[in-house]
Amino acid sequence: MVDFDLTGKTALVTGASRGIGLAIAQALAEAGARVVLSSRVQADLERAAQDIRSQGGQALAIAAHTGEAEAVQQLVAQVLTEWGGVDILVNNAGTNPHFGPLLTAEESQWEKIFQVNLLGYFRTIKACVASMTQRGGGKIINIASIAGLEAQAGLGVYGVSKAGVLMLTRVLAVELAHANIQVNAIAPGLIKTKFSRALWETPEIYQALLKRIPQGRFAGPEELAGLAVYLASPASSFTTGSVFVVDGGQTAGERLI
Repeated sequence: MVDFDLTGKTALVTGASRGIGLAIAQALAEAGARVVLSSRVQADLERAAQDIRSQGGQALAIAAHTGEAEAVQQLVAQVLTEWGGVDILVNNAGTNPHFGPLLTAEESQWEKIFQVNLLGYFRTIKACVASMTQRGGGKIINIASIAGLEAQAGLGVYGVSKAGVLMLTRVLAVELAHANIQVNAIAPGLIKTKFSRALWETPEIYQALLKRIPQGRFAGPEELAGLAVYLASPASSFTTGSVFVVDGGQTAGERLI
């Protein structure tokens, strides 16, 4: 059997109070990992952590804003104090305050998006790498987007930030290989979450988007969880610097039938 067991491992998941982050945290816990859930609102995290505990998992809730360098340092320091180290990092926290043509975005919106979506990932990785190295290796999973692979209407700034995440993933995969740290990215397509609610709750937009997806539907957050467990586990020991697209075939081509 391929080894997907995460028993004894500690995983830190950002943006974990709901959606993709929560689904991945739940799956990592089911695979045996102790999971630290982080996002900005402590009450939401506590509910999510309690849900994992009720299913027999181990979960710790720590609020932090990954767009702030000091908050990231405090987050990782608390994880080290509570559970001794970090083996797995899932960077998922994200924001997108601008929807529309790229040139209509204010610089303040660019700054907010990059502070969270790209610099936030960099900060969290940098804070965790020393612990991973001391523990003999680690796994870093960056949640990107197909908007980082091809232009998406209205998502220009967000897409640029996610393109940065893809290159961050590749560069660090090379630079951290000597420390037995594997770095990979998941690029989701259209996932039915609160983050994308405006897309699937507006009938005309929803129907137009479905025509672009060969499978003819949005995915649920749980449909990314199995891939995340693979990338977090010993099964992916020779997988690094890769981008895994999960989009129902959208980037392969529009529906033909």
